[in-house]
Amino acid sequence: MTVASTDSGGGAGIMADLKTLTALKVFGTAVIVSLTAQNSVSVKSIYELPDDFIKDQFYEILSDIGTDAAKTGMLFSERIINTVYNEMKSYNVRNIVVDPVMVSKTGVRLLKEDAINTLINKLMSIATLVTPNIPEAEVITGIKILNLNDMKSAARKIYEMTGAFALVKGGHMNSDVSQDVLYTGEFSYYSDKRIYTKNTHGTGDTLSSAIAAYLAMGKKIDDAIALAKEYIEGAILNSFPMGKGYGPLNHFWRIK
Repeated sequence: MTVASTDSGGGAGIMADLKTLTALKVFGTAVIVSLTAQNSVSVKSIYELPDDFIKDQFYEILSDIGTDAAKTGMLFSERIINTVYNEMKSYNVRNIVVDPVMVSKTGVRLLKEDAINTLINKLMSIATLVTPNIPEAEVITGIKILNLNDMKSAARKIYEMTGAFALVKGGHMNSDVSQDVLYTGEFSYYSDKRIYTKNTHGTGDTLSSAIAAYLAMGKKIDDAIALAKEYIEGAILNSFPMGKGYGPLNHFWRIK
């Protein structure tokens, strides 16, 4: 189950999540919390959906279909985060992957400033895994991240703050090798050769969805991350330009 917002450009958000789940042969359901009007170069507007409608979506999915894992993406406001948190707790949802989406690739704020503490103190406290990039990890922890040791400190602090495992993604580090750090009480590392391309729209959504998919299959957290990393590497390598800005990944690169 993905709990997130739409992307009218098709590259990120709910659209990327459902493409990912389908590509990995997992049946995906969706709780939509807001609508965005966006493309490859801008986010023009965001429309928040009412609490009652968000709750109705949770009820319709979880009272009938159920879910083996869930991921959250762009939630935008404190009101929405509170609603999602309460519904997740009410239905005892497990294997929750929280992607703390804060800013779009095009620089538009996707999480209101006054919602950050609610995201940390509530939603992350019931998460299995939190997957911040470096700027998001800096906001969550207050740690300035300049190197691998800083990434480790941030991952450990997120774990101590929330009880959730933390995967700090190193894509924003200026290096030919991209390294991610996982903290689960001990450290694990995931290294990849950097792929130089502009077609990276929706990478965070895709990775968190892939991890949730593998958790739904019963994989352990470190295996789920490794398999998700393998999938997203192929999706980036096989990506393509679309529009004038950041192009999308190829979510179906494995399907001939």
